[in-house]
Amino acid sequence: MTPDAPERAPADGPNPPKPAPAAESPDPRLAAREAGRAARDLARHLRTLVTAAGLGLARGGRAISARAAARARTRSASVERPADTAVPEVDGRGVERRGARTILGRRHPALLAAGLVILLPVLALAVYLFAALVTLPPLGGAVVETGQRAITVEADDGRVFATRGSFRGQKLTAADLPPHLAQAIVAIEDRRFYSHWGIDLRGLARAAWRNLRGGGVREGGSTITQQYVRLTSLNQEKTLWRKVQEAFLALRVESTMSKDAILLGYLDSAYFGAGAYGADAAARRYFGKPAKALNLPESAMLAGLVRAPSQLAPTRNLGGAKERADVVLQAMVETGAITQAEADAARKQSVTLKSPPEAPPGTNYFLDMIAGDVKRLAGTDGDMTVRSTLNLDLQSLAEGVVARRLDKDGTRRKVGQAAMVVLSKEGAILAMVGGRDYEDSQFNRAVQAKRQPGSLFKLLVYLTAYEKGYTPESVMVDRPVQIGDWDPENDDGRYRGPVPLRTAFALSINTVAAQLGQDVGIPAVIATARKLGIQSDLPNVPSLVLGSGAVSLLEMARAYGSVLSGRTPLQAYGIQAIRGAAPQPLYVRADAAPGQTLAQGPRTMMLDSLQAVVESGTGRAARVPGQIIGGKTGTSQDFRDAWFVGMTPDLVVGIWVGNDDDSPMNRMFGGEMPAGIFHDFIQRASEKLAKGKPRPSAERAEPPRAPAPAPTVEPAAAGEVRGVPEVIDTGTLNLRGRVVRLLGVVGERGHLARQLASYLRRREVVCSGFSDGATARCRIEGDDLAGLILAAGGARATEDAPPDLLGAEEQARAERVGLWGR
Repeated sequence: MTPDAPERAPADGPNPPKPAPAAESPDPRLAAREAGRAARDLARHLRTLVTAAGLGLARGGRAISARAAARARTRSASVERPADTAVPEVDGRGVERRGARTILGRRHPALLAAGLVILLPVLALAVYLFAALVTLPPLGGAVVETGQRAITVEADDGRVFATRGSFRGQKLTAADLPPHLAQAIVAIEDRRFYSHWGIDLRGLARAAWRNLRGGGVREGGSTITQQYVRLTSLNQEKTLWRKVQEAFLALRVESTMSKDAILLGYLDSAYFGAGAYGADAAARRYFGKPAKALNLPESAMLAGLVRAPSQLAPTRNLGGAKERADVVLQAMVETGAITQAEADAARKQSVTLKSPPEAPPGTNYFLDMIAGDVKRLAGTDGDMTVRSTLNLDLQSLAEGVVARRLDKDGTRRKVGQAAMVVLSKEGAILAMVGGRDYEDSQFNRAVQAKRQPGSLFKLLVYLTAYEKGYTPESVMVDRPVQIGDWDPENDDGRYRGPVPLRTAFALSINTVAAQLGQDVGIPAVIATARKLGIQSDLPNVPSLVLGSGAVSLLEMARAYGSVLSGRTPLQAYGIQAIRGAAPQPLYVRADAAPGQTLAQGPRTMMLDSLQAVVESGTGRAARVPGQIIGGKTGTSQDFRDAWFVGMTPDLVVGIWVGNDDDSPMNRMFGGEMPAGIFHDFIQRASEKLAKGKPRPSAERAEPPRAPAPAPTVEPAAAGEVRGVPEVIDTGTLNLRGRVVRLLGVVGERGHLARQLASYLRRREVVCSGFSDGATARCRIEGDDLAGLILAAGGARATEDAPPDLLGAEEQARAERVGLWGR
């Protein structure tokens, strides 16, 4: 042994060195830092490895070339040497050395190929990992696209009916984090969160095994740390590249942040459904409280949402959210966070949602319209509450009357779409129907569509004439007219001779309107249109007086509203006030400042002419007994559009029907379906506005199930039949051998009839006021059976059904229940 060599103890010596004791619980922070250093070492050595591999391959290539040349020279020499003089060369073991070289030379290419097969995938993997490492994005560099900030929308009476945008809430601090929420998240998402170093290899193996056995992706292996870096630093693409970078970033985060900070960051970034980003936003969205006030069952429900927030959001799937919360509670028991008794007690506690329901589909046309105004008027991106002008009762009524008319006559008359807008005398938009079904088409035909108004435009012609000295008693001759190349004709092909302007307007005589347009001048008519709020392009041509220019329904409703109110123009609006987080409102609509007004004389004459249309002219279908009504019909060329704009002393209602592809209808005039829709609406709108009753709800349609009543021997009153019925369809019963048809109900068969039969099983129904072959009103436990069926969407109402039954059907349509949810 040399003096410089270290002294080595004998292997069998009396005092062998003892191994260092293993740490009982390794510090994950230390492990994460070691992993980070290892990753940096990998990056540094990969370059050396790649360079060495390249040099090795080059040297190997040169050596192979040299050996091949030597073998060629050897073979050449052996050919020239005589066979009997060749002396084999042997080594010390008696093996021919020349033969060994030949065999080795033959084996070397195979060995080289095997080495390359092994080396190249390893090199490719190393280069892939190196590229993923050097292109890591900065921590927190991703911008979470959550859309606009949350907007809560209230109706005109303060009822919340819709929310839009993304709720962000407040960022959590350690003091704000309820212990049960942290425990629930860890229990259901990452049980080894406090022991792993960012990547849980055991969890990955378990997830891979379960997915393999299940034949698909049933469980993920990502830790809370990996989910946090994915939310804050990466995109959401499901690729191997993203998973590798996610793992590297998780190691980096674990080496620089505490576990509590990672958990808080994750809870602030996770999506909990219904537009809520972050636990505090979700707590306020679903329970109306900050996150720090959550109790155990509420915490369990929130923790269960992060796996499938869109499917389990309690606003749309409360049952699924409760089932998932039960799974979370059991996971908390398994991890020791709570006891089984605590979990059982939490399951018995009721979770009360304090969030608005999903917006009725029909209101979305109105919500789309005001969305741009909210941002413009508020001037901020924070969460806000909007008090709108929408009247939910009138909105439901408008949707119902439009749908009922289209269902009845739409196919026969080739009418595919309709739109409707209701304005107050001051210009507030009280109801808006932008189309037949928002879920099928979001195009708002009341605001965005530009169509030819036909004779509806004559309001502007006659008002201009009245302002220039004409009166309703002024007489003009209904006769053939030729204006340049244009020769307008009346719809019925008749000419009446001298007629007063009031009559000409009521009967919508085209030749008189054409002559008035020439007398007052088309530029003057366009000026009147601009004064009354019509902004669409209007052609300066004679045919403009018969509505050859394209306008929107809202524009025409504003023009008629200007005549009703006397203001020019009447400003239509849908927002009353906007509130943010601060006590001071962000916006409050001020009373309209005094502006231009219509001259009282022409305005009064115009209102009188509008009443004549409904009393004795083309709008007679709009008449409602006891109501003062004026209006005007309009029909465009080839029956492509049919209009009616009518008014009462307080409301302006505009209706359009037609087809999106501009195809002709089956001779549909404005005095038919549009005027009929106006009649149906006004007939019941006055009752709703006067009574102010809340809308019927499908949630209240079916009373709680009660035990079967005891048999009764009470004799039936005259004209009354009682007993347990057999369901023929949802509008027809067999009661003690007699067929009873429910008043106002068009029955449905199939599963809806089976559901009604299940509901009525062993329940007594009392029907009164019926005789064989007639309809009857029936009651069950004091409630009107027809109203319950219609409100639950079990049938359609007949056209002549009583108002209470029509209202029940309208609410079922709005809430998309029963047959309306198909």
